[in-house]
Formats: sequence, structure tokens, C-alpha cells
Amino acid sequence: MQKQRAHIGHHGPELLEDGTTRFRLWAPDAQNVSLIVVGAQTLPMTATEEGWYSIDAPYGAGTLYRFLIDDELHVPDPASRAQAGDVHAPSLVVDTHDNYLWRNSSWLGRPWHETVLYETHVGLYGGFAEMEKHLAGLADLGVTAIELMPIAEFPGDRNWGYDGVLPYAPEAAYGSPEELKHLIDTAHGLGLMVFLDVVYNHFGPDG
Repeated sequence: MQKQRAHIGHHGPELLEDGTTRFRLWAPDAQNVSLIVVGAQTLPMTATEEGWYSIDAPYGAGTLYRFLIDDELHVPDPASRAQAGDVHAPSLVVDTHDNYLWRNSSWLGRPWHETVLYETHVGLYGGFAEMEKHLAGLADLGVTAIELMPIAEFPGDRNWGYDGVLPYAPEAAYGSPEELKHLIDTAHGLGLMVFLDVVYNHFGPDG
């Protein structure tokens, strides 16, 4: 019987208390993996357990990086929290300890029977920040919930969202993770619930 490989633990870059960042990649078929810090250096990663490669490097939030597999294949982080461009661009280290100051943190949603759902495409507005400007108008129409069509990173800048390949990273063409948080925060302040249309059963063909 084939041994089951483990996928437990932190996925994506992890900022540590000593100011370094732990980078990890699950690449069970790779012979070697290196961390490429854009504009700085390439560092060999250590094979640990069950196909994982890991390294603690002296870089923090805002660092651009890629992985180099078997000295020939350059890839972004599959668990990237943000991209510097599209799915082929370097990944960006994001502080996931959430320093965003939520203005409506006590908001707990609405009863389901009050739901008047409006499904929309963020790209239609030009991004998270531009869409935020239209939320008050939707609330005035009687909408009580918005459902965002998939916002995970996809190839290029325009897409329905169903070709996503980096599920943890908001589409860079729409804006930053902070702008997405601000959009959600503003929606809650207007009494709008926010739902995400997600795609977990397949990835796009490119990336």
C-alpha cells in the first residue's frame, strides 16, 4: 500500500517572531528546491519530511520570491497570499497577522430570510476599490448580500474567475489584499453580507 503523504502545517510564507520568514513548498517528486529572492539571492532549501522543502530566510513582508525546482523550473508559491502580477509573476510575502483595523468587527451578519443576493463580477467595476464606491447604491436598492464571482489569481487581467490557479491570492488586477478587506469592511458597515463564489474542483489551464 502506498504511504499517504502529509499536508499538515502552515501553507505559504510564515512570518516568524525573530523577523525572518519561513518558506515551505510541497514538492515530493523534486530532487532539489531553492528559494529565489527577487533582486537578492538564491538559497537552497532543506528537504524535511513527506516531500516538504523548507527554509527560514532573513526577509519580511513585501519580499518578492519564487521557487526553483530541480535547477530549471521557476514557479510562484502555490500558497501565495498575493502576486506581484499574474500567475507567472513572483509571489509577495504578506503579513497574515492581520494588522488591518476593522471598523465593523462587531457585525455578525443578517438572518438568512433577509437575504437579497446580488451576484457580481469585481472586474466589471475595475477592482476592489472601485467596486466599494457602488456598495451604498446597492444597499439603497434593497440588496442585503453580495456574492463576488471568483477572485483567486487567474492568467491575465480579465477572466470570469473560473480559471483560478492560486486559491489563496486575490487577483492582482483587482487590487491588494488590504483593498479586499476594506471592501468587505465597508459592505458590513452598510449591512451587506459578503459571499465568495469559489472553485475548488479544478484549476485553470495556465499557471
